[in-house]
Amino acid sequence: MSPERFRVRPGGRVRLEDRPTRVAPRYRSKADYQERLGAQIERLRALQNLLYADDRRSLLLVFQAMDAAGKDSCIKHVMSGVNPQGCQVFSFKHPSAEELDHDFLWRTTRALPERGRIGIFNRSYYEEVLIVRVHPEILRAQKLPPGRAGRADFWEDRYRSIRELEAHLHRSGTRIVKIYLHLSKEEQRRRFLARIDDPEKNWKFSPQDLAERRYWKHYRRAYEACLEATSTRHAPWYVVPADDKPNARLIVAELVVRALQSLELAYPRPDARRRRELAALRRKLARPTKETAA
Repeated sequence: MSPERFRVRPGGRVRLEDRPTRVAPRYRSKADYQERLGAQIERLRALQNLLYADDRRSLLLVFQAMDAAGKDSCIKHVMSGVNPQGCQVFSFKHPSAEELDHDFLWRTTRALPERGRIGIFNRSYYEEVLIVRVHPEILRAQKLPPGRAGRADFWEDRYRSIRELEAHLHRSGTRIVKIYLHLSKEEQRRRFLARIDDPEKNWKFSPQDLAERRYWKHYRRAYEACLEATSTRHAPWYVVPADDKPNARLIVAELVVRALQSLELAYPRPDARRRRELAALRRKLARPTKETAA
């Protein structure tokens, strides 16, 4: 089944409670999962090489989710075959003092992928309409003009800034795919317990993770508003069911492969002058040297 079923249509209403957090798996067994993911990774590896050689386009993957939804592991597994020279991963947490002295898009814009590369944002500028909306007290540290944060159109202004940025990037050759890993509250509870019970995963859990669960409904409303306002034809959101981690990885892998395939990439073709130059160089290399003859 096509992953397009998880796409948020532009202008459509988003109710996360109506969207599944688990769907029929795309694999029959663990071995089948590994084989299917391996095949997608091979396709991705070949397409990344082509993207790098083509050097005219770039791909930006944006990952957003509630805690424990599996962003890190999804990136780790899906991108495991990618050449590190052609991929950049950035994780955005609390902004620094320097970042707070700029507009809310500045710090992520600096990390956008170069032509020929894949950029991955593990959290992104969308935090500014998600966690900041759930915790508006964060705005006090952002040095906004007096009265600005209290305006009725404040959030719509931020959505518009994001849409305009993404439209500009698309026109400039960057393909954008935005993935929301849709986790149920019950599955998050189970994963938090697993982190507490496994000493090797204790470092992943903090009291703040539990505290944020109190705001589950607030985050859901913030995500719904964000997805509705910012899923566009050129920069779509995909609400990927995340209760089954292997299945989510297979869906994400297919989305990434499809996005690269849509770019109409090609290896550079040498012009007549370059072909003559290569022919001359080949003739030189084909002649045996003294060392070879000896």
